Amino acid sequence: MNRGDLNDLNTFLTIAEHLSFRAAATQLGVTSSALSHSIRQLEGRLGARLLHRTTRSVSLTDSGNRLLERLRPGMTQISGALEELKGERNRPSGRLRIYAQPWAVPTVIAPMWQHFLSCYPDVHLDLVVGSEPSIDIVASALDAGLAVRERVPVEMTAIRASAPMRAAVVASPDYLAKHAAPNTPDDLLSHQCVQYRNVGEIWRWRFEQNGSEKRVSVRGSMTVNDTDAAIRAALDGLGIVYTLDVLVEPFLSSGQLVRVLADWSPNMEGVFLYYNGRRQLSAALRAFINIIRPAAGRKDCSCVKRPV
Repeated sequence: MNRGDLNDLNTFLTIAEHLSFRAAATQLGVTSSALSHSIRQLEGRLGARLLHRTTRSVSLTDSGNRLLERLRPGMTQISGALEELKGERNRPSGRLRIYAQPWAVPTVIAPMWQHFLSCYPDVHLDLVVGSEPSIDIVASALDAGLAVRERVPVEMTAIRASAPMRAAVVASPDYLAKHAAPNTPDDLLSHQCVQYRNVGEIWRWRFEQNGSEKRVSVRGSMTVNDTDAAIRAALDGLGIVYTLDVLVEPFLSSGQLVRVLADWSPNMEGVFLYYNGRRQLSAALRAFINIIRPAAGRKDCSCVKRPV
C-alpha cells in the first residue's frame, strides 16, 4: 500500500460518513472535483464501483459497504493512536535522556530533580553520566546534554542551566604544612598538582587577575578524569587541585581543605544545557527546560508549564 492508497481510502471514508461530496470536501479542505478524481482512482485500482452518485444524492454500492465495514475499525484505531500521540506531545511523559559529567550532577541536576519529577510524574529521567565534556547527543540518542559553554557543540542550541561558578584551587592542611602555599600561578610548577585529563589531553589550569588571563601546565604524580577523584586526592594530601567552589565548599567550611590563589581564581560562565534546536522538542524536554532555566538564576522555582 502506498501513500496514494491511504489518501484515497481516507477520502472514501469521509464521503461515506457524510454521503455528500460537498460536505466531505469542506472537511478535508479540498474541492469536490478533487474528491471525484480520488474516488475514480481508487475504484480503478480496486476494479469495483464504490459509490452511486446522482445530482442529488450519494450512496454506497455493495462493494462500498463491504469496504467500509472492513476499513472503519482500523481507521478508528489509527485516529485514536494519532490523537493519543498529539496528547503526549503536549503532556510531558516518557523517557528523557540527559548527558552530564559527574560534577554536573550535584551542581545542576540534583538540586532540581526532585522538583522536576514531582511536577511531571509521567516523565522518566534517564541520566547518562560520562567523563567526556560533551558528546554527540544525536548519535547517542539523547535528548540533551550539559556542558560548560566552550564545550557546547557549535551546531547545538544552548541555554544557561546554572548561575556562574567560581573556580577553586585547594589543598589539604597536611599538604600545605609540608609545602609553602603558592602565591602566584607560576608557583604551582614547584608543587604536586593533581592533573585533569580532558578529551585525551591534560587540561591547562586557567587563572585570571585584573582582566589578564594566564594558563599553566601543572605537573604532578597523579592524573584523573573525574572531579570526585581529584577532590578525594586533595583530601588525602596528594597535592593541589583545581575544581569548582561549589564542589568543595563543605570541605572548605569544615577545614578539610584550604583555598589557595583565591585572588587568581576566575569566575566561570557556568553550565549550559544543549540540544538539537532544529528538531521538534518533546514535551518532557520542554518541561525540563522550563524548570532548569529559572533554576539557573535562583535556588527555588515553581512548576512552570508554559511552552518554551
